[in-house]
Parts: sequence; C-alpha cells; structure tokens
Amino acid sequence: MAFAWLKKLIPSKNDRELRKIFPIVDRVNALEPGIQKLSDTELQAKTAAFRQRLENGEDLDSLAPEAFAVVREAGWRRLKMRHYDVPIIGGMVLHRGNISEMMTN
Repeated sequence: MAFAWLKKLIPSKNDRELRKIFPIVDRVNALEPGIQKLSDTELQAKTAAFRQRLENGEDLDSLAPEAFAVVREAGWRRLKMRHYDVPIIGGMVLHRGNISEMMTN
C-alpha cells in the first residue's frame, strides 16, 4: 500500500502494453458499423483483399484493426457470438507474439 502512489506514477509493463492496445480496440469498435453493412459475399472477399494488401507491402499491424472487425462480424453471423473487447485485447496480445491469459467464469 505504501507504494500505491508509485504505481500510478510508473505503470507496470502490463499497463503500458494495454495502453498501446486500447486505441486499436477503439479502432475495431469504430469499424464495426461499416463491417456490419457488408453482405456475406463482401465479408468473405475481405480475406482475399487482406492477402492482396499484404502482398502489396502493407504490414500486419496496419491490417489488424480491420481484420479483427471482420472476425468479430463473422463470429456474430455464423455463431451468434460477439467478440467483446477483452477477446480482442487477447488476440492483439497474441498477434504481438506475447502470451495471453484470460479468465472465464
């Protein structure tokens, strides 16, 4: 407890990583309404579009928000299960090559 003020002043490595990921999650959330409007065919075509963008030199980090938004929508349409922010954060952690541990109830 004596060092609680220090934790606020100097965040942990985990907190620093989360601060980097939160803007990406916000971007995924912002893309959701546009992705929802796509037809099933257009949604499926996103995979080929992502591959083409990768071949054209775009990096995975720039594709990640849109790809996660597409996965979220595909999960909803097929499974009727929506990926909330925590699974998106876990996916971003894995995408960055780190270990992600999430607790379920």
